[in-house]
Amino acid sequence: MNPSGGLMSKGHPLGATGLAQCTELITQLRGEAGQRQVPGVKVALQHNIGMGSAGFVTVFKT
Repeated sequence: MNPSGGLMSKGHPLGATGLAQCTELITQLRGEAGQRQVPGVKVALQHNIGMGSAGFVTVFKT
């Protein structure tokens, strides 16, 4: 689920997409996402695949 609209809604800025995901996840975990807030969130997962073989999976937990 991506309550922020995803990276396409941000213009899909190359190089900044992973940071945009991390920012949204941390905002959710802090309970500061306003109308986008997912109730009761305690764990968040980021999955990002870049050009070539760059790939990242990060788990955030409160």
